[in-house]
Amino acid sequence: MSGSSPYQVPKAPGRWRAIALALIVHLALVAFLWIGVSWQNKTPLAVEAEIWDPQIKEAAPLPQPEPQPELPQPTPSQAAPVPEPQATPPKAAEPILVKPDIALEKEKEKKRKEQEQRDAALEKQAKQARDLQAKRDQEKREKIDQEKQAKTERLKKEKQEDDKKLAKQKEDADAMKKAEADKLAAEKLQKQAAADNKAAQQRRQEETNRLLSQATSSSGGVGTAAKSQGPRGDAGYAGKIAARIRMNTTFDVPPGLAGNPPVEYAVELLPDGSIRSVRLIQSSNLPGFDEAVARAINKSQPFPPDKDGKVPTSISVIHKPKDNN
Repeated sequence: MSGSSPYQVPKAPGRWRAIALALIVHLALVAFLWIGVSWQNKTPLAVEAEIWDPQIKEAAPLPQPEPQPELPQPTPSQAAPVPEPQATPPKAAEPILVKPDIALEKEKEKKRKEQEQRDAALEKQAKQARDLQAKRDQEKREKIDQEKQAKTERLKKEKQEDDKKLAKQKEDADAMKKAEADKLAAEKLQKQAAADNKAAQQRRQEETNRLLSQATSSSGGVGTAAKSQGPRGDAGYAGKIAARIRMNTTFDVPPGLAGNPPVEYAVELLPDGSIRSVRLIQSSNLPGFDEAVARAINKSQPFPPDKDGKVPTSISVIHKPKDNN
């Protein structure tokens, strides 16, 4: 109800059904009155009845005719003409007598049949009205059920969409957290790799300085790839071992590799030149290159003896991926 429109009383349900039933009842009343008045105005039937006495009585004797005097016989000439016989008039048909009880029964039977027909017609009309109302009620219930079902489907669809949105938001948040965690881990790894590289470079620089000092004191040779750890190490021997390992290393350097990260192994040898153990000291952060150098070290055995005729007990191998190019 709006503010400008007056209040309207809602229409009561079943209005047309009540009007139809009232009209049917009035038509039935008019028909009943008309039949009753026409029956009262009918001309009553004429009834004749004969009264019989059950006791048998003798009938009274008929009166005897008086004797007539004899008249003279006329002569043939004086004879009077004989009158012609007249036709006997037809006897009137006796009215058919109808017993009053049978007539009343027939009239009652007729009225009863008419009343049954009227009642049947009224019942048929009432049944049709009930069926029509039941059909309308059924259609109304079906419409309400359809509206409820449509509303339920709409709410279900909206809930599914909300769940999808929440799941997408959660997935995005998890992906963002994971990306941040991966970024932090990568930065940590980079920092650790930088620190390790710095420490390795420092160690290599110290070892290079030591080898240079040993080479200068012994024969003037310089070892840049491998170092012998024996008491009488020779830089030339270290270079020869490094050349052999480099020759046996098979590795494709990835394009765009930044820098030339080295890998360092500590190799312990037996007196016959075979390998006792290989231990990774510093990784190049290239797993494929580390494995290739380890395979090359194993493939290069047995290692030859030094100038003194003995195999050193241990050597340090430093190799870079771009040294093979």
